[in-house]
Amino acid sequence: MSEPDTRDQGSTDPETPPPTPLLYPAKGLPDLSVSVPEIEAAAGLLAGGHGPFAVDAERASGFRYSNRAYLIQIRRAGAGTVLIDPVSHGADPLTALRPVAEVLGDDEWILHSADQDLPCLAELGMRPPALYDTELAGRLAGFDRVNLATMVERLLGFGLAKGHGAADWSRRPLPDEWLNYAALDVELLIELRAAISEVLAGQGKTDWAAQEFDYLRTFKTGDVLRDGAARRDRWRRTSGIHRVRDRRALAAVRELWTTRDRIAERRDIAPRRILPDSAIIDAAVADPKTIEELVALPVFGGRNQRRSAATWLAALEAARKNPSPPEEVEPPNGPPPAARWSRRKPEAAARLEAARAALSEVSERVGIPTENLVSPDLVRRLCWDWEDAPDRAGAVDAFLRAGHARPWQRELVVGALAEALRPPDAPDE
Repeated sequence: MSEPDTRDQGSTDPETPPPTPLLYPAKGLPDLSVSVPEIEAAAGLLAGGHGPFAVDAERASGFRYSNRAYLIQIRRAGAGTVLIDPVSHGADPLTALRPVAEVLGDDEWILHSADQDLPCLAELGMRPPALYDTELAGRLAGFDRVNLATMVERLLGFGLAKGHGAADWSRRPLPDEWLNYAALDVELLIELRAAISEVLAGQGKTDWAAQEFDYLRTFKTGDVLRDGAARRDRWRRTSGIHRVRDRRALAAVRELWTTRDRIAERRDIAPRRILPDSAIIDAAVADPKTIEELVALPVFGGRNQRRSAATWLAALEAARKNPSPPEEVEPPNGPPPAARWSRRKPEAAARLEAARAALSEVSERVGIPTENLVSPDLVRRLCWDWEDAPDRAGAVDAFLRAGHARPWQRELVVGALAEALRPPDAPDE
């Protein structure tokens, strides 16, 4: 295989003039399509255009439990930009948005960080027949910074207006300045796709990118994209859980987290707006036995939490009755954290260190981050479970293939990983 040209062809010259500010869409702020007739008209406008669709969606991740889309932005050459409200039309979403979904089935979608938006769009019956992810393309090109504003400035010379990405997009009505920001997110996506495609072509990575985009596109809604592992016990991710050092307190974290999650899902509110992680940890450590003891803790003394005090106290009581058994300290669906390997399985720790060093060399050679060369979780599982085989390269290739590694990834890393996994006493090959 010939080595690709990994020179950073998208870099800017120090004397390049400052970016041209892009504060408003070139043709003004599009009207927001809310009613069913307005959505049908937007679909007709898009159908009259040509070429790929620039697509984006705004969610309310920090405010809502669900990952649903609260605004959809679509741009197409010859049609311009349409803004669609997918929640306020008063009809079944799949029915109301079907005309748009049908038009979107005609050509490629261009998204930036597609794994963020594909699931919520799929919930609305919208799935791309072909996909181009400009953020992922930037990673494959070796760019250090791949957010939309940086890539637009670097490759197209425009400075995008910033400011509302983390807004509560479930709010109604949506302010014009938010809609303006959202419209700018797709204003230059088609041009950005053309520019980053040239960079990848110059580096010999066009086919690699195509494999990545197809892999991303064919994942089903709800699958974990890019890195295939999902920890079974999500409550163990509670911020500050390192402060919890005994089985009883771990059980309290589990019960409080589960109770909070149930309430958050029912009310469609982000869990940490129901009860912050810090409060869960404080209660788990303090183990209050009465409402008075509970509301004396930080956060729980607030008016909203006082109304829910009995609920939280019941969760703590459930934890005391059913503490986590020792075998649940680590979830059983994968290797433990790598920091513990040297004590529990030192030979696996040595394999992982060698594998990471080998992948780092490949990464440097081809100009792609190691996490994009192959899933870090897949590498950990390979090193933890590895048993040497006569055909070491073949066994590594089979493992990676079973873990959904793409052909271009396997071609680059199988040899390096096979050598890294060679036992110290094995003869040279």
